[in-house]
Amino acid sequence: MTIVGERLKTLRTKNRYSQTQIADMCGVTQATIGRYETGVAEPPIEKLLWYAETFEVSLDYIFGRTDDPNGHLYEKDEPSLPADASINDFIEFCFDPTSPANAKLKKMLVQLMQESTKQPDKF
Repeated sequence: MTIVGERLKTLRTKNRYSQTQIADMCGVTQATIGRYETGVAEPPIEKLLWYAETFEVSLDYIFGRTDDPNGHLYEKDEPSLPADASINDFIEFCFDPTSPANAKLKKMLVQLMQESTKQPDKF
């Protein structure tokens, strides 16, 4: 069973619906719901959206990206760059420093941005 199938089954059983009831509600057969829940078949995006809207959960939850049915919640006070940040500061801010391609990519972007703007490396 896939995480998507597990989440769909959990949503159904938690809300006390049978597979037949869900099938009737979303316009498929009971066997199709069974295939979704066991991971034999992948539900199309419109069915996933139907589940999300019907059970008021996020797609992040259905796809197993979070255990919170409301989805990922992000802090409003996200880090930001100062007004006098350099191109290097900007690129460092945007890319994961642990990535193996990070150093090459940063260097290439700095060169590209400097060449295209013909300005010093201040942002």
